[in-house]
Amino acid sequence: MRTYDHDAFRAAYGKVLAKWPADRETVTVPTPFGSAHVNACGPRGAPPLVLLPGGGGATSASWYAQAARLGRERRVLAVDLPGAAGLSGTDGGPAPRTVDDLVVWLDAVLDGLGVDEVSVGGHSYGAWIALHHALRRAPGRVRRLFLLDPTQCFAGYRATYLLHALPVLLRPTPRRVRAFLAWETGGAALDPDWLRLQEAAAGFPAAKPVTGPRPSPARLRGLDVPVLLFVAANGRALPHSRLRSSAGTPVTYEVAARARELLPRVETVVLPDVSHHALPPAAPCELGRHLTEFLR
Repeated sequence: MRTYDHDAFRAAYGKVLAKWPADRETVTVPTPFGSAHVNACGPRGAPPLVLLPGGGGATSASWYAQAARLGRERRVLAVDLPGAAGLSGTDGGPAPRTVDDLVVWLDAVLDGLGVDEVSVGGHSYGAWIALHHALRRAPGRVRRLFLLDPTQCFAGYRATYLLHALPVLLRPTPRRVRAFLAWETGGAALDPDWLRLQEAAAGFPAAKPVTGPRPSPARLRGLDVPVLLFVAANGRALPHSRLRSSAGTPVTYEVAARARELLPRVETVVLPDVSHHALPPAAPCELGRHLTEFLR
């Protein structure tokens, strides 16, 4: 039986949120799927940047390591996903059931924030949502798109990843969450406050996440906006087999090659020495540097 401690989750969420810049503020936006909880920072008149977290126990608070740098030139708007761990939809609104529902939800968030045109990005499942939104709303509403080790966008999951994730999916407990993260990150040192938040999210009364097939090659080839794709070099979620040149030098990763084949305006960056679930908190400095330059 799942156990969930609401107070422990709130406390853990607050400790991670305290790592955000001092100008952070909370914005609540009504949507057809309950209220959206937005953590914002940066100049109010700056170009907006929407950040979406991954699935599972991930929340918008997890973008704390990038918020300060991005907030120098952007109005950072990190949103908790509806029906997932976090503070969105806590007023009892229905959970999204389809991809179109998620697009409607994100449009409602942008409308509520008074944002007409925006740069959008996400990690993992959040990247999948951002990509589907861009495919339906670019170039009119989405100016630029960045994808941080995206799942179900250009390739499926590794079988070994799904096998290790199964216990957490079937019956999440703090112990199982910690063991899974230790396996996927190769035992890397993780921020203890962030790790407690992942554990506190175990058993969160989340709705069944919206899933679906990867976008079709034809739709991806028609995406006429700049895209920045980050690949986690040590990630175990995606099939990151290295492709080598004739001289035997590693040149790229399978997922990056697939994205370059399909997207007309894509730049790919491999993030060294980091795994899928260590993102975004433990991302190397390359993430902030490349993302800042891309958004300019």
